[in-house]
Amino acid sequence: MDRNSCEEVFKQTRPIKPTWRSLSGMVVFRGEAIPFESKLERDFLRRWTFSGVENVVAQPVKIPFTARNGRGYTYVPDYLLRFESESGHRPILVEVKPEEDWRERWREWLPKWKAAWRFARDRGWGFHIFDESRIRDFALENITYLERFAQMDAAPEVCSAILATLHEMEHAPIHYLKTRFFGHDPMLGHSYVCHLLATRRIDCDITAPIDDFTTIWRMYE
Repeated sequence: MDRNSCEEVFKQTRPIKPTWRSLSGMVVFRGEAIPFESKLERDFLRRWTFSGVENVVAQPVKIPFTARNGRGYTYVPDYLLRFESESGHRPILVEVKPEEDWRERWREWLPKWKAAWRFARDRGWGFHIFDESRIRDFALENITYLERFAQMDAAPEVCSAILATLHEMEHAPIHYLKTRFFGHDPMLGHSYVCHLLATRRIDCDITAPIDDFTTIWRMYE
């Protein structure tokens, strides 16, 4: 069985309700609304649904564990991520936690995190804790910038021409497309490229600066 596939089907095990203590809401990904309970979880979803994730399940599983006091409890990780098969990444269970919190309470939380690590290992997955350093990075800055172009009123025929060219060439630097289709208006060309990136019809290395020399390629369903 491919390590990125799962015989088990996981669904959300705990409803997420609005709370006065922190921001909560939904991020829509591939037609599904994925809930979050904090700004950090929201930014995690914005960051990782942009980059090769095929499926996200919130509150995916209940894992029994024994706490330091000897009592039994249940731990529910925040998310299960599955990646597109060509990425080569195995699924991962994720706990989203501010650095300040986990540094202060890691001894208390270690038993449940060890249980989650064993649960994931037995299925060929990973288990990772994501704090600000793994979420609010340069890639998220790029994503935040691109989001402003998502609702742009872009001409369908122009988008189709750009996509057709990328289909023929496989990949191209941004400056080539700007010169070929928008020689008279490079800023308009920049907007179109950003729109196609934001709407996930083309892709690039989101962890690097986006400029005229950035290589882009077409994405396929």
